[in-house]
Amino acid sequence: MITGIIAAATVVGIVGILIGFFLGISGEKFKVEVDPKEEAVLGVLPGNNCGGCGYPGCSGLAKAIANGEAPVNQCPVGGEPVAKKIGGIMGVDAGSGAKMVACVICGGDCEKGKTNYEYTGVEDCVAAATAPAGGPKACKYGCLGFGSCVKVCPFDAIHIVFGIAKVDKEKCKACSKCIAVCPRNMIELVPYDSKYAVSCRSTEKGKAVMDNCSVGCIGCGICAKNCPKGAIMVENNIAHIDYEKCEGCGICAEKCPRKIIM
Repeated sequence: MITGIIAAATVVGIVGILIGFFLGISGEKFKVEVDPKEEAVLGVLPGNNCGGCGYPGCSGLAKAIANGEAPVNQCPVGGEPVAKKIGGIMGVDAGSGAKMVACVICGGDCEKGKTNYEYTGVEDCVAAATAPAGGPKACKYGCLGFGSCVKVCPFDAIHIVFGIAKVDKEKCKACSKCIAVCPRNMIELVPYDSKYAVSCRSTEKGKAVMDNCSVGCIGCGICAKNCPKGAIMVENNIAHIDYEKCEGCGICAEKCPRKIIM
């Protein structure tokens, strides 16, 4: 009896040693070599795996950067500090890019933006956009306010306030997930330091805008005429700010008759 147990234990031990030896040899033979630069880049990336860079997580971006397929400043979450570290690893100049944050281009909240009917469907912007007239909001360009952007934000940087999405610029990492999910395409990236934005993107003519929203841009051009730096212009019935020229003087916001520059 005891002899049988010893024999069984011996066999198990020998088999275990043989398997371990085989796995060790196989591991060395079939080992996939990883570029040391790829590992170093991955080590300085923030690890959020948000996908805002356009690659499948931080490991995907690290591989692309190491292979020269992506710029060293591709990570929107890490920003300039991380870009500089990666630039040092890759031996290139990371450049100096302005910190960007998401901005919701709509001022038509529950009080200012009109609705055509009461929506009773799924509480989601993507779903609501398939409803009659593209949703209950009278302005076909305005924020639907059902929070698809809120659900996809990995940083808790966007919330629905009085019927429209609002971005907390201190939390926003410019990952662009909110931009990708918005069915109205009315979220965009703006410089963190920008003081003003035209909170409307309707290209309708003046009367149509006024029928749908009490603050929508009517393309009157008063802002452009009064800007001392030529930093704002009206194209396709909507005002646009050139942030490279804008110095944040606030004259456009002061002169705007609709008070939609804020």
